[in-house]
Amino acid sequence: MFKNNYLKSWLVIFLCLVLVLGFFTLNCLAAEKVKAGFIYVGPIGDLGWSNAHEQARLVLEKTYPWLETVYVEAVPEGEVEGVIDRLINQDNVDIVVTTSFGFMDGTLNAALRYPAKIFFHCSGFKRAPNLATYMADFHQVYYLDGLIAGALTKTNKIGYVGAFPIPEVKRHIDAFTLGVRRVNPKAEVNVRWINAWYNPQAAKEAAESLISEKIDVLAFTEDSQTIVQVADKYGLPSFGHYSPMYKYAPDHIASGQLVHWEVIYLDFFAKVYAGFYNNKNLQNVDYWWLMKEKAVELGADFGMPINSVYQEQLKNFVIEDSFFGKISVFDLVAKLQKEMADPEYTFSPFTGPIYDRQGKLRVPAGVRLSMEELITIEWAAEGVVGPWPGEPEK
Repeated sequence: MFKNNYLKSWLVIFLCLVLVLGFFTLNCLAAEKVKAGFIYVGPIGDLGWSNAHEQARLVLEKTYPWLETVYVEAVPEGEVEGVIDRLINQDNVDIVVTTSFGFMDGTLNAALRYPAKIFFHCSGFKRAPNLATYMADFHQVYYLDGLIAGALTKTNKIGYVGAFPIPEVKRHIDAFTLGVRRVNPKAEVNVRWINAWYNPQAAKEAAESLISEKIDVLAFTEDSQTIVQVADKYGLPSFGHYSPMYKYAPDHIASGQLVHWEVIYLDFFAKVYAGFYNNKNLQNVDYWWLMKEKAVELGADFGMPINSVYQEQLKNFVIEDSFFGKISVFDLVAKLQKEMADPEYTFSPFTGPIYDRQGKLRVPAGVRLSMEELITIEWAAEGVVGPWPGEPEK
């Protein structure tokens, strides 16, 4: 009896100490403020990549009262180091977030020059003790959009306007094409590069050029709603990119890719604030978040995976699938979306056998590409048509 009471007394004391220490720690943390600076490659009103990061920044700042943020928009990729210097030396930020692949080397250089600061770089692969990387990747969503596009085309000629021919964009075009060819093996994806992340005029010209060549479905990587509007003008289905674009073409936008950068930011910043991440242990921290982490979403608008305008057509487009047998494209999209969002990630768009457009086997049967292979991809999938800078030789 005495022993039990003795243990109970110590247990009560221990719990009280935990509560007191916890309360003290929380109050100390509450008194500390963290300041972060975000650097965008485009204008925050671009309705694409930079706008999506900006919306996430606003969620982050609203959620965490201990966090103060500032941002710099429309920064040329070659000038990022000077902007970082200003954020650190004039704005006194603790954390620098750089949001473009082209900021990678500049961010790494700055991280080595400012070892006491924390850096978080989007879509890159170079890291340091104080530099982590992250990406909410769209290859799964592009594959689903490709399934839809393959069913909607009547000419079997689909157009894709690409920003820069970097592995990220090539990966997305390949995934899109693989989806197209799964439901329509005769269809091709015709690519035009504009070598700009944000250039509405160049995007418009590229889209109209493709349409003049009998393209009847359009997808893209460019940070404006231009291509959606061009497709709408010609009465053609299109796919939005990064931000909800349904309102710009409610009768002709079929679906699209939507991002939730905030889920990554909320996780990373909370761990920095708690001390779990610091300026000495980020060398191997890389967020590669997909549908299962709810970092990306299929849809022309949030909560709208497929525009109702096209649902009946997709339900009536029935194929003989090698895995599911006889199935409509509408149901195929739903099934694969569920499998890719599953915690076990039961389906990957890059599961072999996959051949490139030169006829070379790139992914053997039953094998799926690793993350490392995906982020360095250069080859063009079978079905891609048009220029492909950096394409490996056969």
